[in-house]
Amino acid sequence: MHRRTRRTLFIVAAAVLLLAVAIFLRSKAPPEAARLLPESDGIIYVNLKPFRVLLRHEHGKIKPPNRVPDYQDFVNATGIDWERDLDQAAIALHRMPNPNGPNGPVAYSMVMVGKITGPRLNNWLSAHAASRDVYAGHTIYNIPSEGRTVRVSQIGYDVIAVSNTPAPEQIHSIIDRRTTAAWPFAGSTILRQHFHDVPLLAFAWGVGQIGLPFSQSGAISVFGFQLPLQNNSTIIASISPRLPVPDALRLRVEEIAPDEQAAARQSAALVTLATMARGFTAPLVSNAANNGLRQLLSTAVITQRHDRVLVTATLTSAFLGALSNGNKNPAGQPAAVGTELNEQGTRQ
Repeated sequence: MHRRTRRTLFIVAAAVLLLAVAIFLRSKAPPEAARLLPESDGIIYVNLKPFRVLLRHEHGKIKPPNRVPDYQDFVNATGIDWERDLDQAAIALHRMPNPNGPNGPVAYSMVMVGKITGPRLNNWLSAHAASRDVYAGHTIYNIPSEGRTVRVSQIGYDVIAVSNTPAPEQIHSIIDRRTTAAWPFAGSTILRQHFHDVPLLAFAWGVGQIGLPFSQSGAISVFGFQLPLQNNSTIIASISPRLPVPDALRLRVEEIAPDEQAAARQSAALVTLATMARGFTAPLVSNAANNGLRQLLSTAVITQRHDRVLVTATLTSAFLGALSNGNKNPAGQPAAVGTELNEQGTRQ
């Protein structure tokens, strides 16, 4: 074999090896939207595309929601419909030192990805912004909202950054991180510490103190049940496909307790709560939401291993569809994602 041929084969083999390593690293890396988020107490990430596929599988063609006039005006002006055009949302949760301030106990920074950018959105933002700033070549629109400022910036052809924190440092951090987003293990401290605990196929997950948005008077409530968890508990929660069942999802919630004894107490309390919840939901009328909740509780398994408490259960697409239809704001858009950017149009 000629020396030139061997050299060519070596270069090709090295390139293939480097490509394989790069693909492997990217498969283990957090989504770029999450890597852009600033330092925070918790992160929630949702890839909406699989949810849309599941809902279509369960309900066929999804009918467009009924929209109030103000939201329809927003859609007409920008061409953006959150339910159709938003593909990913990554949300950073920031604990506020004054829970009675305009932000309440938690402020948010968000990175949204999808067909949601363009000059029409810029025109809408300009019309509703009280002022504008320029940072690192990006225009930040400052929109007043109920005693706080919502900052919005288009930072990519399909990426929007939003933050309602009291200061602009968080949205500045998102813009700065765009320059290092290609590095697969970039991101905030909490993402680097806990993303390895998220299941590989999860398309919705949260890490850190994700109980913050659900906490009331120091307790965490989900689906009306008060959980025996502290609102500053470190939790890794995820939703992933429950293979090989095509229309079922696996819910996984893991709590990191202070020590093994605390984990044992939390596990016993959760077992008691699950038993009580099964009895409470048994006589409820039969519909998609109640039936899905009963199945969720019937499949719940609670285990403890050292200082960790693990809860797993099954979610059905019918249950998700019922939640989707019953938990929208009057504008018909997902309340957790669309409100901040559109609240000027829906709350006047």
